[in-house]
Amino acid sequence: MEEAQELKERGNRALAAGDVGAAVGHYSAAIARDPNNHVLFSNRSAAYARLGDYGRALADACRTLELRPDWAKGYSRKAAALEFLQRLEEAKATYEEGLAREPGNEQLLQGLRGVEARLAERKLLNPFSAPDLLARLEADPRTRGLLGDPEYRRLLETLRSDPGQLGAKLQDPRVMTTLSVLLGVELSGAEEEEEAPSPPPPPPPPPSQPPPAEELPQNKQEAQKEKELGNAAYKRKEFPAALEHYTRAEQLDPTNMTYVTNQAAVYFETGEYERCRALCERAIEVGRENREDYRQIAKAYARIGNSYFREERYKDAVHFYNKSLAEHRTPDVLKKCQQAEKILKEQERLAYIDPDLALEEKNKGNECFQRGDYPQAMKHYSEAIRRNPHEARLYSNRAACYTKLLEFPLALKDCEECIRLEPTFIKGYTRKAAALEAMRDYTKAMEVYQRALDLDPSCKEAAEGLRRCVRGQQQRSEPPEELRRRALADPEVQQIMGDPAMRLILEQMQKDPQALSEHLKNPLIAQKIQKLMDVGLIAIR
Repeated sequence: MEEAQELKERGNRALAAGDVGAAVGHYSAAIARDPNNHVLFSNRSAAYARLGDYGRALADACRTLELRPDWAKGYSRKAAALEFLQRLEEAKATYEEGLAREPGNEQLLQGLRGVEARLAERKLLNPFSAPDLLARLEADPRTRGLLGDPEYRRLLETLRSDPGQLGAKLQDPRVMTTLSVLLGVELSGAEEEEEAPSPPPPPPPPPSQPPPAEELPQNKQEAQKEKELGNAAYKRKEFPAALEHYTRAEQLDPTNMTYVTNQAAVYFETGEYERCRALCERAIEVGRENREDYRQIAKAYARIGNSYFREERYKDAVHFYNKSLAEHRTPDVLKKCQQAEKILKEQERLAYIDPDLALEEKNKGNECFQRGDYPQAMKHYSEAIRRNPHEARLYSNRAACYTKLLEFPLALKDCEECIRLEPTFIKGYTRKAAALEAMRDYTKAMEVYQRALDLDPSCKEAAEGLRRCVRGQQQRSEPPEELRRRALADPEVQQIMGDPAMRLILEQMQKDPQALSEHLKNPLIAQKIQKLMDVGLIAIR
């Protein structure tokens, strides 16, 4: 028994520190040594609820009540798990069963009020979920006849199970009629006959005194006073005094999570982030047990995220920001989460940079390019760019692959990045001009070739490209028939066009342009298509 007690204490400490997985392990080990201890099952139920494993939380809560049927905390645990599982009617019955055994239990009373409010809200938001739905429709002559229609029955079932579809169904007159019956109001519009004018409204009654506010119990009043004293000290940055008041407030009213989160705020300001997070976790547990407003739960998760952000532990910060947003979505937390994600992404990108590995990938890409395996070469060059994104020649090499694969817009984009990184690198200009030339944009291609010649007047590649563009512009002015006649006079073109396989490929390209990418993986086919483009028989944009 002593060993089980020690394991229980370890579990409690782990739970308070936010290490929920370890807490479950300690409680499970304690249960193995003392399987009839209801407190151990209750504590493990709370830990499972913290993990979001509400099925196991419910099972442990049920075991707690089997061992100790008169213990109010067991009913609270079971009802909370049922609420998380959206089994609200069962949760309400559990709260009522607990109150039958302990009528004055404040925790059970608060839980019952909370679940009753949620049930009322659910019924108000979805009148089709009313348990007496069919009886009410049968009793009204406007809907009695509709119940014999199987399609109408299916419509009712759809709106009962998925109230989100109600907006899309409002054009259906059957839905409007049904809503009129269920809500007790006329939704069909004004009558065609003119109505008699309404009598003037009666004079307003004399103002009455508002009912007196329900007086808080003495301990809660004293707790509020301590909180106010703590707030005043916090604003003056007298953090030890603020902490003392907030701690006293929690001792007076341990069911209010705000007093715990206020203590966490003090530790956040003093830079004691581990203690801040442990208190926020405990505050969330208190809030869950006492059916606290989900916005307060969200604030506690956000503060944990902020503490990790301060420590530049952005991955953990994103995790808890997302937990906060799942409870309640606010612009401030969303902005902070996006900021952390952006920093995290940039850190990962920078950590990936390795010039030595980039060189290895570049060499592999060169080998593939020499073999004519342009898709594989492109993959190696892309990996090299990720490893060293500031090396201009890598973009130039990948642009050459894109050009071979007739992906000219992508080739242009890489050439422009290459030129931006190294404005004096001639290859960046000649490859950009070649892509423009292949796209028959001779004017722009000539401009880029000329810029290459301005940098290096002896560049033969640029000079030859410039002459080709001039000839291309001249040929463009020729009639299409003359251009085709001259192209077909070329023996190489005749051989290509006489190949049945190539003719079939060209027909596929005409019907399905996406087929081109697959054919270009074959270096021989890519070379033949390039030749047909050079002589002007085909054009690819």
